Amino acid sequence: MNKILQTKIQEILGLENLIFSTPPKAEMGDICFSAFEEAKKNGSNPVDVAKELAENFKTKISNFKLIDRVEPFGPYVNLFLNTSEVSKLILSEVNEDFGKNNIGQNKKVLIEYPSQNTHKEFHIGHFRNVCIGNTIVQVYRASGYDIIPMNYVNDFGRHVVKCLWGIKNSSLFDVSSLEIENTENKQKMLGQIYAKASNYLKDHDEDYKAELDDMQQKLESGEAEITKLFFETRKWSTDGFADLMQEMKVEHDSIIYESEVKSAGQKLVDELLDKKIAQVGEGGAIIADLNKYNLDIALLRKSTGGGVYMTSDLALSSEKFRRYEVEESINLTGSEQNFYFKQLYKILELSGFDNKMTHIGYGLVNLPSGKMSSRAGNVILYEELRDRVLEHLQKETKARHEDWDNEKVNTTAHTLTMAVLKFTMQKHEADKVVTFDFDEAVSFDGFSAPYILYTVARINSLQKKFTGKLNDDTDFALFTEDEVKNLVMKVSDFPEIITKSLENYNSSVIAKYCFDLAKMYNDFYNKYSVLNAESEELVKTRLYLSSKVSEVLTKALGLLTIDVVSEM
Repeated sequence: MNKILQTKIQEILGLENLIFSTPPKAEMGDICFSAFEEAKKNGSNPVDVAKELAENFKTKISNFKLIDRVEPFGPYVNLFLNTSEVSKLILSEVNEDFGKNNIGQNKKVLIEYPSQNTHKEFHIGHFRNVCIGNTIVQVYRASGYDIIPMNYVNDFGRHVVKCLWGIKNSSLFDVSSLEIENTENKQKMLGQIYAKASNYLKDHDEDYKAELDDMQQKLESGEAEITKLFFETRKWSTDGFADLMQEMKVEHDSIIYESEVKSAGQKLVDELLDKKIAQVGEGGAIIADLNKYNLDIALLRKSTGGGVYMTSDLALSSEKFRRYEVEESINLTGSEQNFYFKQLYKILELSGFDNKMTHIGYGLVNLPSGKMSSRAGNVILYEELRDRVLEHLQKETKARHEDWDNEKVNTTAHTLTMAVLKFTMQKHEADKVVTFDFDEAVSFDGFSAPYILYTVARINSLQKKFTGKLNDDTDFALFTEDEVKNLVMKVSDFPEIITKSLENYNSSVIAKYCFDLAKMYNDFYNKYSVLNAESEELVKTRLYLSSKVSEVLTKALGLLTIDVVSEM
């Protein structure tokens, strides 16, 4: 509930620290609070206390217009607010800073995402990571934090070795058709080579294991030939990623590559051995036995001496706090890595590392047939899905606006495409697995981005069509309908939505809020005419209300890094 409204009501009632909620039925009032705490102080029956409080309040509210009446409902005290007064109080607060708070004032936090791998294609699992990460960045900033968005790119893992091996051994499988030197999208091509090489090696693992181990050792030791190929191909990946990140509105302050921290990680593993936190396991591998913490065995170094993800992450943890001087590091990955991060944080704790680390796991994005795997090649690639949605929305936009030129059609369709993709990735809670439903995602009805953006475009159209003169004075006395009050109360929820999203790292509450506010406005619009209202003053007040709804919707969508369009 809006703090300004809450403070005002508490001031009227002469109480502090009330916890307000919304009654289950509209006829029971606009907001309520329980009498349990007050009854507990005196050992009284909450129902009796609610009745007594309601009676006492009836005399207090007589001098104030904000509260029309107070009624007890069981152990609750329910308040019925005056539509015109609550509209004046809330809507006048909707400005550039509406929704912002100072929770994170003087606090500096780092968020690491999407941590994609080089030498692989960018699929929509990565894209969901970007969407959630972008929103977390925006929510933290809206809450007053100094936020450092950075990317940790795995450029040194086994997948890189397999890709480089595939390039050098292209004669073993069909890679020649990819025309490596002439391919424009080399990032995508590397992913194809990796998939082909992985599929081939799956059936010939024992035949080439020693060769791959040798290539891994050469890569990690900086052998000239393999290092040259590594840097050349890594640039192909990073150049492609840079273009994608710009399109997705990712604002990384910097990038740390695994290759930068792997050797430091190896030294830390040696230190863990010295401290008896790590041990030599079967075959000579270095492990940390975490069974007494119910965290199984963690692998820190392969028996060949090669590093693993954990090797690098140990060093990365220290490097982030050293380089950026932050109070907390937040890391966003697929929820299938939740256990891995519990192991990592436990090992860091045992080693004396006491900086605050937070891991956020999100559900992966699946094909209708099941889980994606870049190794098998059955992934939904971000660019392919984007182009499919874009083509559909270009046709839709052209059909709706035959008078538009191609540039306007394409610009509008691209904005809608990014909205469709980002909204669909965030409409469900982060830990839920998403199966991308194309028809539902591009629909102009229901829980979808086009429905919400169309609401903003509709309000924009109303403002353009109005031929009268708008002034700064709004006659709030004309706000009388319950639908108006419900809409204003929903607008007032926006600051709390930001806080809820911050507390739970949950972008879905913002997506749901956008839909609920848009639907509530459309219900109002369908029942009450805006431009054909009974008087010009009423037209102006309804346009004012509409403009405030559009402003808040635009702000909320902006947290999801979704742009709006003026026409649809």
